[in-house]
Amino acid sequence: MQTYLYDFYGELLTEHQRNVYEDFVLNDFSLSEIAQEAGISRQGVHDLVKRCDRILEGYEGKLHLLERFLKMKGQITRIRTLAQDSQNQADGAVMAEIAAISDEVLKEL
Repeated sequence: MQTYLYDFYGELLTEHQRNVYEDFVLNDFSLSEIAQEAGISRQGVHDLVKRCDRILEGYEGKLHLLERFLKMKGQITRIRTLAQDSQNQADGAVMAEIAAISDEVLKEL
């Protein structure tokens, strides 16, 4: 979840916050490694990562971009599954469900 939040809102962090957060979350560096590289204490790194988590979660709480993305991804996955299933059978109900989900996705856009 941290990775998704960072993908959506990471550019809103300061450069220093981005560097430390990327090292911890994306590059899987230890607190000690990051502290040594950034010239701050391990506790400082820990506090900064937690602060970044709260900031990113705050943006999501206000903007809901990740929530909408995950919902749309689920809908598109369902459409794909239905389309694959409908190749094996000509089912009007399946096509109606595909149309309904497609309409819902298009409303979100």
